[in-house]
Amino acid sequence: MKNKSRIMASIATAGLSLLLLDSCTKDPIKHLSDDDSRIYITNYDSTVHFGAFSTYSISDSVAVISNGQLKDKTLSGADASLINAVKDNMQQRGYQLVNKDNNPDIGINVNKVISTQTGIISYPSYWGYYNSYWDPYYWGYGGYDYYFPYASYAVYQVSEGALSIDMVDLKDAGANKQIKGIWNGLIRGEAIFDNANAAVQVKALFDQSPYINSAN
Repeated sequence: MKNKSRIMASIATAGLSLLLLDSCTKDPIKHLSDDDSRIYITNYDSTVHFGAFSTYSISDSVAVISNGQLKDKTLSGADASLINAVKDNMQQRGYQLVNKDNNPDIGINVNKVISTQTGIISYPSYWGYYNSYWDPYYWGYGGYDYYFPYASYAVYQVSEGALSIDMVDLKDAGANKQIKGIWNGLIRGEAIFDNANAAVQVKALFDQSPYINSAN
């Protein structure tokens, strides 16, 4: 049976309306408040039992991906707030943070994805080059490849960029000879890179994902 994935999107009424406007309209998102402009989209592998995991590790910096290429890895104040917000939500779901050298069950990568050429984030393309953003060696699996069962889903139109948080299965990587993506959260909208918005944005993604729980 092929792996199935589900997509859940929380879109404010105004946000949904802008997607239905004629393509010639000039960036109607500019007329919304920052909060109303944001769209939260989560993808996950529905064959995965998140209760089978108990520990995790998260990247110590944020990858900046511009037009499909890794440009930098940064740790600004806003980057640290994003990472800490993920830690807070993972702790609330019962997962224990460990060092990446201590065999975590889950690895989490945080990314800023920017497109200045086409205004499009194509997830098949994004995941297709994932090894160049986060070398599997970072998680202790040099020579392996990433595999995202939901990578065929969706193209998201953006103007200034998006935040992407990816969870990968490290617990079974050795047995499967690959690092499989099990969850992704995408945030699109205004002021998404601001330090003050980090906590509420990450919480919104986790609120859409009640299945991420060590007690399930």
